[in-house]
Amino acid sequence: MAVYTHVDRPTLEALLERYDIGAPVSFDGVREGVENTNYSLVTEQGRFFLTLFEKRVAEADLPYFLDLMGHAARKGVPAPAPIPDRTGATLQRVLGRPAVIISFLDGKARMAPTAEECRAAGRMLARFHIAAADFNATRANALGPEGWKTLAAKCKADADNCAPGLSALIDESLGDLLAGWPSDIPSGQIHADLFPDNAFFKGEDVSGFIDFYFACTDYLAYDLAVTLNSWCFLERSWRAGSAAAMIDGYETVRALSDEERAALPILMRGAALRFLLTRLYDWLNQDPAALVTVKDPLEYRDLSLFLRDAVPESLYGAHP
Repeated sequence: MAVYTHVDRPTLEALLERYDIGAPVSFDGVREGVENTNYSLVTEQGRFFLTLFEKRVAEADLPYFLDLMGHAARKGVPAPAPIPDRTGATLQRVLGRPAVIISFLDGKARMAPTAEECRAAGRMLARFHIAAADFNATRANALGPEGWKTLAAKCKADADNCAPGLSALIDESLGDLLAGWPSDIPSGQIHADLFPDNAFFKGEDVSGFIDFYFACTDYLAYDLAVTLNSWCFLERSWRAGSAAAMIDGYETVRALSDEERAALPILMRGAALRFLLTRLYDWLNQDPAALVTVKDPLEYRDLSLFLRDAVPESLYGAHP
């Protein structure tokens, strides 16, 4: 989440006239994140978020994202539900940008998750995969292997300005991944961005998954790989026990196939390259006017190097 577009009070009040959620009480920009403009909104009837879609989010993809969130919420996954206006529409326009008001999910993110919190996140991720199995829309992953090639080309000339040798590492990783990427493991709807700041907890239970705006149709185990990387590589150190707990939690709800287990190491390398490239692109193309903190691409350089040289036993044990 972030603030790129500044919404003033009259604009907000004009928007809320379309809804039955009461007048605004408070309205504050949310600094975290890198993709969209987000505001925390409190009205006379409760708490919500207002999101204005910016940058990489294509307007044509928004019905998929919003419908998937609503579908997951109806199936019992704690996902934010888009709020309809009086006509039943959820998608709006604010200051020329597509926008949505979504429900507020209570809880707090755990930015240094324990092994048991990783286990709980794994369980909820599997619940989401199963809940979305009968979702009838699809969306190609724009940040899959073909997207990595495009981003790598855009970053190549300046990558070493971020860190010496980074361009060569990207070339090496991309070559390995394109040669070894799996072609026939279970697919479905995935979150694709389930970092610890996109999951909320109340006590030991997951109370919410947010920020579905990279969701797409891809390998289910790739979604697990993204989540393993972001929850288990803390302070540049790999937490094998947390990774084993997350996989165990996932498998209490949905068992991995032998092919998925075998593919996890390369899927994790692919997930590491994906976030290295998007963070590097944002680092190289910073907008000084945006109220946003650009995330460090070198965290995912370090993870890429670790995963390149690791054996499965050092990641999560011999038999995840």
